[in-house]
This record gives sequence, C-alpha cells and structure tokens, in this order.
Amino acid sequence: MYIITEQLKDSGFSINRLDLIIKRNNNNREFSTLDYFCIYIILEDIKLTVENVSYDIQAGNIAFVGPQKKVLFGKVKRYEIFVIAFSASFYERSTKDSLFINSQLFFNYDSDVFIAPFTNIEQMKVVFMERMESFQRKDKSLYISAAHNAIERLILDAFLHIPTEEIKKDFKFDYMYYVNRFKVILQRDYKRAKKVSYYANELNISARKLTEMTEYVLGKTAKHIIIEKLVNECKKALVFSNCTISEVSYELGFSNEGNFTNFIKKHTGKNPSELR
Repeated sequence: MYIITEQLKDSGFSINRLDLIIKRNNNNREFSTLDYFCIYIILEDIKLTVENVSYDIQAGNIAFVGPQKKVLFGKVKRYEIFVIAFSASFYERSTKDSLFINSQLFFNYDSDVFIAPFTNIEQMKVVFMERMESFQRKDKSLYISAAHNAIERLILDAFLHIPTEEIKKDFKFDYMYYVNRFKVILQRDYKRAKKVSYYANELNISARKLTEMTEYVLGKTAKHIIIEKLVNECKKALVFSNCTISEVSYELGFSNEGNFTNFIKKHTGKNPSELR
C-alpha cells in the first residue's frame, strides 16, 4: 500500500520526482490517485497506463488524471517525470478554482487522461522545481501560494488545448460538479453499489435530480452510466485477469456467477467466456 507523504497529508499538495514516488511505493510502479488530482510533468518519453489503457507520452507534455484512477508508470531512463498531487480542499478557493478542477482536464468524458503539450522543458524545470524548492525553504505560506499559482498556470495553459465545444459543456457548473463527483464515487464504489439511489444519497440529492444532471451533461441516465461502467470493468477483468469467471464475478460484487453471466449476456450479447 502506497504511503502518502507527510507533505501531502499536511498541506494537501506535493511535488516529487517519479523515482522518489516509486521508492516510497516499495518499488511498485502501480498507484491509485485516491481522492487526489494528479498532474504529471513529462520531461522524457514514457508509457503511462491509466485504467488499463496505455498512452505513449513524449517528453514535452503534461498529463492530467482525476481522482480514483489506477495508474501504472512504464520504465524510464532518467526519471525526468515530476508528479504533482493535490486535494480539492487545497486548490478550491473560489468558484473559478472549482470550475478548473471539475473541467475536462480531470474529468475528460472520452478518456481517463488529458494530455497537453508545453514548449520549454528547461523553463518548466526552473518554474516548477527550483522555484518551488526555494519557496519551500523560505516560508510555508509562500510555498502554498506558489503551489496554487503553479497548478493554475498548468491548468490555464492546458485549457488552450480543450476544443471549444467541449468547454461549452462546462458552463452549468452545479450540474458539472455533481456529475463529476458521481463519477468519482462510482469509480470508488462500483463493485459494491449498483443502484442510482446509493450514489444520489452519497451526493445528498434525489435519484431523479442525479439523472436529470447526467442527462444534461452526458446525454445519459445515471443508471446507464452505472451499467456502462460495470460492463467496461467486467470486460477489462475478463481480458486482463487470470481469475476464473466465478472469481471475477465475486471480485466485481455480483452475488453469484449466474447473475454475472446474465448481466454480461444482457448488455453485450455474449457470454463471459466469449469475451476472454
């Protein structure tokens, strides 16, 4: 189990080189983003796998990954990858901040990672490593302020690479906020909770309101999104796991193999064995 740094616990923010993060993780390259928002500054080529989908990311890019995601870092030569992690409570100081972290960058509806380029690698090292270290040594309050500003700069630069039609989806902030929180909770609890009412209760809204919001933002009912998530996770488990079908059904929270098989058959038209 990865041990969260004291810095992240204390302030809700941390920035570290990838090699230090891996060392802290007992040399395991696989992580969960937990409840944190993550930004990866890529200064050398790397294969990044998020939720079992691999991305070959070249040096000179930044990757944004939202909470409750499984991330696997490929091997690199120089470990010129910097990992920024921060909590919502650390970053959200205004409605604008909430809009930024609930945007397409961290909740991309087409992918679990958003990748945006930057132009000057040396400048990135100075701004986000050397300057941050200087602030950290000098004064904690200055360091926290600098960290917030650094994150905002990365987000604003990345916003230039979001298609205009996608940004327009974000204008109804309250709906967007609840839908994104729903997706985070779904990612966390899909194995044990499969009803709309559970997620609506977690969000302190009615099931009808949650469905209204998901239909507005995503064009799908909340029930459809839960089913879609379960189907995708079932397919991935059947393809990537060496477990038996019975074991996979248990792991994904189905009461028995028969219910699992019926669910797969209903929503894919195939038996589980045909998807392996």
